[in-house]
Amino acid sequence: MAGRDPLVSAPDGTGRQEDGMGDGVSAGVRGDAVAKGAGGAGAVRVGPMVFVRLKLRLVAGNLSGSTQRLLGFVFTAIAAFVFGALGFLLTATLRLAPAGVALDVAIVVFTVFLVGWAVVPLLAFGLDDTLDPSRLALFPLGTGRLAAGMFAASVTGVWPLASLAVTAGAVVGLATGIGGVILGLVAVLLHFALCVVLSRLITTSLSGILRTRRGRDVLAVSVIFFILAAQLPNLLLNGGLAADPMAVLHGLASVLSWTPSGVAARSIADGGLLAVAGVVLLAALVAGVGWLWIAALRRALVSSDASTQGASVRNSQGLLARVLPDGPLAAVAGKELKYARRDPRGRVGWFAAVAVTGIMAFSMYGENDGAAGSFLAILPACIGALMISIQGCNAFGIDGRSLWTNAVAYGTDRDWRTDIAGRHLAVATIAVPLLLVLATVAALLAGNVTWAVPATLTAWGVLGAGLGVGALTSVLMPYTVPERLNAFTGAAPGQGGIAFAGSFAALIGTGLLALPIVLPVLFGLTWVGVPAVAYGLLVSWGGRRAAGKIAFARYPALLKATSAAT
Repeated sequence: MAGRDPLVSAPDGTGRQEDGMGDGVSAGVRGDAVAKGAGGAGAVRVGPMVFVRLKLRLVAGNLSGSTQRLLGFVFTAIAAFVFGALGFLLTATLRLAPAGVALDVAIVVFTVFLVGWAVVPLLAFGLDDTLDPSRLALFPLGTGRLAAGMFAASVTGVWPLASLAVTAGAVVGLATGIGGVILGLVAVLLHFALCVVLSRLITTSLSGILRTRRGRDVLAVSVIFFILAAQLPNLLLNGGLAADPMAVLHGLASVLSWTPSGVAARSIADGGLLAVAGVVLLAALVAGVGWLWIAALRRALVSSDASTQGASVRNSQGLLARVLPDGPLAAVAGKELKYARRDPRGRVGWFAAVAVTGIMAFSMYGENDGAAGSFLAILPACIGALMISIQGCNAFGIDGRSLWTNAVAYGTDRDWRTDIAGRHLAVATIAVPLLLVLATVAALLAGNVTWAVPATLTAWGVLGAGLGVGALTSVLMPYTVPERLNAFTGAAPGQGGIAFAGSFAALIGTGLLALPIVLPVLFGLTWVGVPAVAYGLLVSWGGRRAAGKIAFARYPALLKATSAAT
């Protein structure tokens, strides 16, 4: 999702929705406003429908001439339709459940949508121009009219309509009588409006921070909390709360019943004076949050952009630069460590690996019956090593166009091997102690801290095998890593298939090469963990040697693949 792209599907066919308004919108609105200000005969009033029409035109214009994007958009539209239709049917069938259970489920569902609308747009910041007020700062419009246009653009799309359909099904499932249906529809619309306005208030208030590097760091870290939140129900059920799920549901709904989502659900179910009071309260909340949004928008439009302000430069040397002799190896390793420290794109993979390993360890701990033994410590550590090593399956992608400088310095395949070795050294500098910590935590959860020794050694062996495989995929299936505000973008347009193939090949290749050292340890031969480290070093050396020869032979193709337009 590029910063100026309209609502399209991701070129990699994942059906990811984009929701942008670029220079075409700005030019169109400015043209309309100029015509109006000049008193021309064709002057039009810039209202919310202007934003909707411009967005729809951008959608159509972006899809024309690109079969891949058209197919992706069709897939996204079908997925949204299926989600909305199934969600509507599921919430509508709440009428078949007992009244108390139906209300509890509706309260939880409404709360999930409210939280999703509040948080998910933060992950899309930098991909959706309607979220960033700086994209709209030159519009000759007042903040009230601009907010109305942004609201209209925000609800224009297949996924907002799908979310509205799911909550509208609660009217069928909960409402009683014609009065309940009418008040229920009003409550659903007000709840939907509250979701949109709250999401825009949050993104507008944080837009100045999210445009900075530190803000993007926080954004990258937040993916861990989303992964953990998605697994929270599973962890709670494994922790023994599955004995009485209805009690858990009722207790959760009782806490959430006093939130705006709970008020909306109870208003639909009540249909009387309590429903009227709930609808009035929701309307007041929408008005209040909308006023705060307009105030935040006004402030954001006149505040300086922190992302363009000068920053201090520190001349510091890392540990590797002090230990290693001057040369290409130390230079490349130092550069990669700076990427890992300063570039959010380089950290998302590390955070995801840690989160997945932690979730697996806690999940297995909840299911531990005392018979699994060292398996509970070794498997999460090996999975963590596999996840970390996959991050190196496209080692040159983050360099982008700057990779051309290698042609000046590298004249032999040995130079390329040294470059890849520096990248592997940087990964190992972070991954080796990190895997030690993860293995120790998994062993403690498994009940025997001594299991951390074979788990750590085996994980280091898996890491070495993964780095060797990643070296080959980096030169055989390279792709561009876009430089954007958002750290969760994958490949450049048109390279989604290559990115998926490279990651899948690295996953399968590492898994196959790791089997000779992982399976014996899992089945009790823990001494195999000792030669596992040497095995990993040997595989990584072989991968670097082969990748160096391939990179030297196909450097032009490598540079072209990592320099694609984003």
